[in-house]
This record gives sequence, structure tokens and C-alpha cells, in this order.
Amino acid sequence: MMNFNGRHTVEKIGGTSMNATEALLDNVLIRGRKGADLYNRIFVVSAFGGVTDRLLEKKKTGEPGVFALFAGAESEERWSDALTEVGDRLRAINHEVLDDAGDRLEADAFVTERIEGVRTCLHDLQRLCALGPFRLEEHLSTVREMVSALGEAHSAKTTTLLLRRRGVNARFIDLTGWRDDLHPSLDERIANAFHDVDVTRELPIASGYAHCGDGLMRSYDRGYTEVTFSRLAVLTGAREAIIHKEFHLCSADPKIVGLDQVRVIGRTNYDVADQLANMGMEAIHPRAAKGLRQAGIPLRVKNTFEPADEGTLILDDLGSAPARIDIVTGLRSIFALQFFEQDMVGVKGYDATILEMLKRHKVRIVTKSSNANTITHYLEGAMKAVRRVERDLAESYPSAVIEIRKVALVSIIGRDLALPGLAMRSLAALADAGVEPLGMHDLLRSVDLQFMVREEDYEIAIAALHHALVSSEVPEARSVATAHAA
Repeated sequence: MMNFNGRHTVEKIGGTSMNATEALLDNVLIRGRKGADLYNRIFVVSAFGGVTDRLLEKKKTGEPGVFALFAGAESEERWSDALTEVGDRLRAINHEVLDDAGDRLEADAFVTERIEGVRTCLHDLQRLCALGPFRLEEHLSTVREMVSALGEAHSAKTTTLLLRRRGVNARFIDLTGWRDDLHPSLDERIANAFHDVDVTRELPIASGYAHCGDGLMRSYDRGYTEVTFSRLAVLTGAREAIIHKEFHLCSADPKIVGLDQVRVIGRTNYDVADQLANMGMEAIHPRAAKGLRQAGIPLRVKNTFEPADEGTLILDDLGSAPARIDIVTGLRSIFALQFFEQDMVGVKGYDATILEMLKRHKVRIVTKSSNANTITHYLEGAMKAVRRVERDLAESYPSAVIEIRKVALVSIIGRDLALPGLAMRSLAALADAGVEPLGMHDLLRSVDLQFMVREEDYEIAIAALHHALVSSEVPEARSVATAHAA
């Protein structure tokens, strides 16, 4: 049974921040603390930056890693060589991060045990499935989890050794279920691992991956680290959950609008966090946010490299704060799939069929609109997958007219957008910039206002809306440049 006093924080460190070891020590893990001040914190760590890409596949390009090569079954040599390269990279990180020779030996032995254990398992599974009755695809979700877990286990172990060498009573909490034949729920896994932890005297460093019967990656894919972090905060009754990232949450992309123009979002709510996730700018995975929100735990997002800045505080305060625009962001390239069918008027079922095909081909819906005879879905995914959806729809509805067009989406997001004339001011700003919207979505919940524009107008639209609605409206808000200077 876990026993926590509710005075502690649960904090997650992202992969890019993990790579900046000295900054992480100076700004987050230790930051001048001594004695008891070092404790009453629990850390959940991601794999070092780039490691999960090597283990699974590159997130941005899809270039195959160990898992993708194994799943493709092109050759045993390719995935095995890739696994060896990951082991070499993890040991190189150990030697970059750890100063003590004994610590490096321990960390290297840890890596070797895990890498060779996974290699043996994959060899055995491949041989078993070659017999005929056993099908490899039935085991791939388990393989994906086992391979991915290597990254977080390594980072947690290495960070623990790093802290111990600096006099911190750090404790490695391995949630990966290594050589464990149990398949508990996520809550049970966490409870068992923390049942005897004393956060007033120990600094737990937990792996971001946690093995459980439901399979975190089946439900959350690469968002699993944040789900572990969220459940740990909820189960231990943390006073605050903190995510350390390599950037501030701010009012726009500084590369588009300028570093001196963007504003740090000082305080917002979980509705805004959900909208950011939909735009691919995850402050936190939506399912992880839900747990914190329901438990009434505030979430703080901090910049690892600007420790003096309080960051962005996210609360469940819908309707309790003044109306304000928090951010202008969007998606540079998405697909508009327009489905027109004259027979649709007054008939149900068309939308359900489209949704089923999108789910089948794993195409993500960003937003959608419809009228009497047309349904338009705005989609994020590979062109091949979208074309498969188009083909299946054409087969099911031969008389329908289906069109696909690449567009960009620009979204104005805020905890309450009930601002006088916002839509008209936005349209005027776009018109002044020479941007003609292809469509507009304004929902009753008033947390986002979306515009569809041509791909080539994406940055122009972001800059125009931000200048008209944010830069010129809140000059007193602290800018990212100011925060950096501080």
C-alpha cells in the first residue's frame, strides 16, 4: 500500500532534455538543493533523445528501427545489426554522461543484459513463427513494447547512477517488467513498485515505460511515458505534476512570428492542452491529461533551460478565467477529403462508413464539417493511406464524388474565445495579409477558431493572426525573449 503525504511533485523529463545532462543536473535534478530539499519529488524519464527512433522507427520520416525491421521480416541480419547499433549508442551515452569508471561498467553491463535478452527473445520468436502454426503478427504489439522499453530502462538506470555519484539517494524504479511473468494493470504495476518508497528520503527515478496487461503502446503508442507519469501523479496524490521540455509553451512558433513577438503562456487550462494535442503540439497526451484533470492535479510545463521561469500552469478552470487567446498554431499540411453524395440528404449511415474506413487505414481525423449532402474530413496521415480510403469509399458508393486536396489548418486557441468580433477581426487580418480562407470552423465551446488555407499561405496566416490578435493586444505579457534574458 502506497503512503504519500501529498507534498511531493511528480516530474517528467523529455528525451531532448535528457540529452542535456549538465543543464538537467543544474536546472532540474539538483539545482543547488541539499539535504531534505532534494527529495519529495518523483521523476519519470523518457529515453535519451533519438533512442526510441532507433528502437522503433523515426517518428518524422518512418525510417525503420529495430522493431520495424523485425516486423518487416526482411532479414534477421538487418534487425540484429540495428539492435547492436542501439547497444553501442546506449553505451556511448553512458560514457558521455557518467564520470566514474565503476558507474560506466555497471551501466554498460545493464545495457548488455537488456540488449542480448531482447535479441535472444526475438531470435526465438522468429524461429517459432517459422514453424507454421504460429503467426508473427499476433505477437508484434508485445514485441514493440519490449523493444521500446529498452530506452526508458536505460535512461532511468543511468540517471540513478549519475545522481548517486553526486550524493543523492536516488532509487531506480524499473516499471518495465523485465524478466517478470506477471501482467498486472498499470495501477498495480505502479503500486507494487512504490509500495516501500519513502519520498522524503529517496529520489525515485522511474522508467517512462511500464509493462501492464493492457499494453500501453496498444492504447497510447509513443504517448505511454506521459500516461505513466500521469497515473503515478494520481495514485500518489501529487500536489503538482511537472513536465520539463526544451521549450516554453508560447503564443506561436517563434520561427514564424519572431522571438520578440511570442508570449509565454503563463496560465491556461486542460481544454487548451487538448486542442494543442490535436494540432500535434502535445503539452501532454490527452488521456494523461484526463487523469490529472479528474484528480484535480495542476500540470506545470517548464523549460529545462530556463529554470527561473515558472513556465505554464495548466488547471481545470474552464469558464473561471477572462477570455483570452493563448496561441495561434496549426498544421502545415493535411488532406481535405470531400465526400459528396446526392442521396445522402436525410439518410443516416454515410458518416459511420467513412469513419470505419478511416479507422481501418489508420488515418487521423483533425476536424470535419458537413452539410446536407457533403462531408469533409480534414486528415493527417500518409497519402497512400488516404488514397486507400478514397478507393474503398468509391467501391462502397459508386455514385459519390470524392475529392482529395492538400491544405493547411490554422487554429486560434484559448481557454475562452468569447471575445467581441473575434471572427471578423481574424478574417480582416487574413484579408490584409492577402490570405483567402478555404473554410472556417467556429464551435460553440469557444476554445478554438479554425481556418483552412492554402499550404503556401500557412506561415503568412499564422503571422498575420498572431500580430493582429496577440502581439498588439497583450504588450504587458512576458515575451519568450524576456524570459530567456531573465
